[in-house]
Order: sequence, then structure tokens, then C-alpha cells
Amino acid sequence: MKPLPRTARAYIVCAALGAGACALPALLPPSPTPWATAGLLAALYALCELPARCRLLGRARGGSVPLGSGSFFPVLLAAALLLPPAAAALTALPGSLLTRADEPPAGWRRAWRAATAALATWAAAHTAGALGARTALGTALGRPDMPYALLPALAAALVFCLALTALDGGIRATADGLPLRTAWRGLLGRALAPHLVHGLAGLMMGVLWHSAHGPAAALLVLLPMYLSCWVFAQYHHERAAHQATIRALVQAVDIKDSYTRGHSERVGHASVLIARELGMDGDRLDTVRFAGILHDVGKLGVPTRVLRKDGPLTAEERRIIELHPEYGHEMIRGIGFLGDARDAVLHHHERIDGSGYPYGLRGEEIPECARVVAVADAFDAMTSTRSYSRARPVATALAELERCAGSHFDPRMVAALARALDVHGWQPAVTADEPGTQVPAPRTPGPLAAKTQEPA
Repeated sequence: MKPLPRTARAYIVCAALGAGACALPALLPPSPTPWATAGLLAALYALCELPARCRLLGRARGGSVPLGSGSFFPVLLAAALLLPPAAAALTALPGSLLTRADEPPAGWRRAWRAATAALATWAAAHTAGALGARTALGTALGRPDMPYALLPALAAALVFCLALTALDGGIRATADGLPLRTAWRGLLGRALAPHLVHGLAGLMMGVLWHSAHGPAAALLVLLPMYLSCWVFAQYHHERAAHQATIRALVQAVDIKDSYTRGHSERVGHASVLIARELGMDGDRLDTVRFAGILHDVGKLGVPTRVLRKDGPLTAEERRIIELHPEYGHEMIRGIGFLGDARDAVLHHHERIDGSGYPYGLRGEEIPECARVVAVADAFDAMTSTRSYSRARPVATALAELERCAGSHFDPRMVAALARALDVHGWQPAVTADEPGTQVPAPRTPGPLAAKTQEPA
């Protein structure tokens, strides 16, 4: 287990002290805290977090995705709309401290969750108060003024989201040693829409809280939130299982054929670059990625002595090697989530002119996904140094692909790869001798010639 750096511990301590300072005024006399509302909301948030502590209820079946943490922000946002800032911050502490920490150090993780929840709720409550949320919700008028209540609710949710993402970026920078720009990259974009939805749910709770039916009616908002959380957890569990299946198969291939270690991951990456240029997204993009990563899984059925042979293959050995697409198709045929990726595994060595294998398909007879993987596979093979061949420069490999376009490869796929490399670049890698080979990272955009790297 990697120990928590001192900078991260100091950061958590500062956040916890800040959260304590925000919540303390609610406990000091004379305090304007409406304890009935604050107590009910704090208990409700803590009760919502209890499933996260229960191994039976708090996890998706057979998976490792906690249901509770962060799933009931509508309660905290309702507190931000209904309570003064200090009291709103106080309502976040019991439930956050109850949340189960799946990884050590548990105490530091709980302290961090409690501090961030309290600070974000405090900031949201200040925003809501400045925009007259409690008046709009009816605490002064006796009835909610809905058109005017929307603005403070959405503003509070936005500030809540900004506070959480700012704090989370800081802990990523201090705990993982990431540059600040990298630590915050993408956090706000992923969190903004869900938090705005939570803000609307919090507004619904606030309105129902002051309705004729009282706080009990506000509980109705949490039922659909809990169900959506459970569905979301099931989805993530399923994706985690998919990824684990793919990872196990790829690791088995890498162990079997150490000469091409990392090749599968890079082909998956190159396939995605091509697919995006062709306008693919969503499930289709996942299918192409799976196909690229698993294209050589059939090598598990090829004798190791043939795979690792340094010299030229005999005709018999070549026939054995050419069986690997069929072996691979048989191995993954029963894995339902792979979809069209199974056909790509079977046909990625077909050629446009019909001279490929195993079935000699031509042109459009070859599945589109297989035509993508064929180009990605050939490109990585040419740009990677192995024990039996030196890598070619990127420009040389592209020129070879373009020369064979229309006979071996689909010209559309070759052109798409060239466009993608012109934007993202490519990092050729040694695959036979480096155990830590990783998927190549995008490089700075620029002329293709500037990104060409000669092999070491």
C-alpha cells in the first residue's frame, strides 16, 4: 500500500480545520440554528449513508462499487437551501463520517469526505442565502415561489460542484503528485451535470419540506435517487467485470508471447484513434477498442515454440500461426458484451483484395471493425522494436500503409489513421524487452514530420 504523503495529510488537516470553523458557529450561543430541521436533515443524510456501510446493501452484486458515498447530495443541497451556512455544514458531518472506507487509510479518507462535504455545503448555503433561497422557499412567505427559487437552487448546486472539484483536484495533486493542471483536468466537466440534477432534487425536497405534508413528504424525493444510484452502481459493476475479463485475456497473451508485450493495448489505442476520425462514438467505439485489444487472443492456442521462434517460419508453422484468428473467435464467442468485436478478431487478417485469411473475404465483405483493427495492427507492428525487427519511423510506416491501401488495407482507415496521428502523434515503443510498456500517450499537435521518432 502506498503511504499517504505528508503534503496530502497536511492538506486534509487544513480542510478539516476549515470545515470545523465553518460548522462551529452553529454550536455557539446565541445560535439561530433551527435544530429540528438541522437534526432531521443530518439524521436523514446519515441514514442514507448506512447502505454504504453494509456489505450486502452497499455494493452492487458481486462488485466493488459503493452505493452510498456521494449519492445523496440532494439532502445536503436541501440543507443549503433551508438552513443558515453553519448549520448546513454541520448536517454533512455525521453521514460523511459514517461512510465506509474501502481502502486504507480509513481514518484519513473519512476525515477528507466529511471536510469536503461540510465545506461544499457551507459554500452552497452562503450562495443560496445571498440569493434569497429561504424566502423563495416559503420560510417567510408561507408558500414557495417556484420561479424565483430555481435560481438560488441552481446557483447553490453550481457552487457546491465547484467547491468539491476544487478540493478534489487539490487532494489528487498532493496525494498522487500530479501537476495542478493535470489534477483538475476533467473533474468539473464530469461533475457539473450530476450536481445540477442533485440541486433540482434538493429544491424539490425544500419545497416539500414546507408543504402542508411536512418533512415526511420530502422523503419521496430520495426513493428515485436511491434507485438511480443502484442502477448506476450495477452499470459500473458490469463495466468493471468487462474490463477485468479483457485485462485477464490480454495478460495471458502477453505472458504467452513476450516478444509483443504491450502490442494489444497499443493496437486498441490506435483502433480508437481511427474510429474517432470515422465518427464512431459510444458503444461502437468501445467495440472497436475491445476488438483491437483482443485481436491476438487466439495466440493462446498457438504453440509457444512457434510464437517465439526467431528465424523464418516453415510453411507448416505459418499455417499454425494463421489459425490464431479462428482460435480467438472460438475463445470469446460466448462473451456477449463484445458484440461485433468477435467478428473483428476473426477477420482482422483479411485483405481488401481477398488474399488474406482465414476466409479470403474482399472489400466490404470484411466487417468495418476488422478493417480498422487490420490497419492499427500493421501500424503498431511496423513502429515497435522487437527482438527480431527494428522499428520504422512513423512516417515510413504510414507510407507503407498508403502503398498497400486498396490491396491489403481499406484506404478510408489508412487516411483516418494519418489524420489522427497528425493531431495526436504516436510514441513508438520497444515491446520485447520493456515490462512496463504502456498505451502511448498523445503528443503535442503539430506537423507529422515533427512527431516522427527514430528507434533507439
